[in-house]
Amino acid sequence: MMNEGALPAMETTQVFQKGDIQWKQFKVDESTASSSSPPKPLLIFTPTVPGAYPVILFCHGFFVPNTFYSDLLTHIVSHGFILVAPQLFCKGLPMLEPSEVKFAGKVADWVAEGLQPLLPENVEANLEKVVVSGHSKGGKTAFCVALGYAKTKLKISALVGIDPVAGTSKYCETHPHILKGVAGSFNLNMPVAVIGSGLGPEKANCCTPPCAPDGVNHKEFFKECKAPCANFVVAKYGHMDMLDDETEGVIGTLVAKCVCKNGSGPRDLMRRTIGGLVVAFLRAQLNDQWKDFDAVLGNHNLAPTQLDNVVYIPA
Repeated sequence: MMNEGALPAMETTQVFQKGDIQWKQFKVDESTASSSSPPKPLLIFTPTVPGAYPVILFCHGFFVPNTFYSDLLTHIVSHGFILVAPQLFCKGLPMLEPSEVKFAGKVADWVAEGLQPLLPENVEANLEKVVVSGHSKGGKTAFCVALGYAKTKLKISALVGIDPVAGTSKYCETHPHILKGVAGSFNLNMPVAVIGSGLGPEKANCCTPPCAPDGVNHKEFFKECKAPCANFVVAKYGHMDMLDDETEGVIGTLVAKCVCKNGSGPRDLMRRTIGGLVVAFLRAQLNDQWKDFDAVLGNHNLAPTQLDNVVYIPA
């Protein structure tokens, strides 16, 4: 019992640190799949500890290889999630948006039948708890899949957009045009979290446009969501600051580190912040475990770096 006059204990959380669940990662494509081949090459992260785990389909950003998200995705898997990250473009060429959405839906269908045989013994993919997520252009792809632009056998239980972007401006949105400019216009019957970057709308230099321009960025996506929905902005970091510190390839490195406005702090803080927010939100919405999410809502300073515009609208 609390002593009279004592202050209530401050809620805390460990979601911003790596979890204690052992995991492994592996790649799957037509040459490695022992059963049904996936429609696109996949990078899969899975716990190795026996249990049933929610599945997250994660879509990469424009011109960004799926391997560049390894540190972020390993943070999430260590807290008890299976992640399937398709490589939606190949040979260095991004796909047109409708094709990317179509293939994301095909990957979701493959997950329904092809994922389980590849998982470690006694590890089960809980297909009653499937999440679509993505970063940048991939964030919009995730919204498109959730909105039904890609037909899939799986029922989507939750949606997480990480600094989603729908085009270069509100006058130049990529297809399909899902932003209507109307609050609550998304016909989504699921909980949604939108995590934005504070520096995304700023130019990196005089020669390149903003990577997450106003009018088509996280602000518009959250505005058009219905309850239950959550919004977070990682204030002092940029659009690409959740990527790995070490990236391969000239073009990939330019996209990851030079084209977008970046924060001045260590990228690890951005990755741990986003990873922790994803874990806390999904634990609350999928498992009815609210301790971590409530702790973050009650004390934004628990995050490794500054959070702005923290909003949660319950159902």
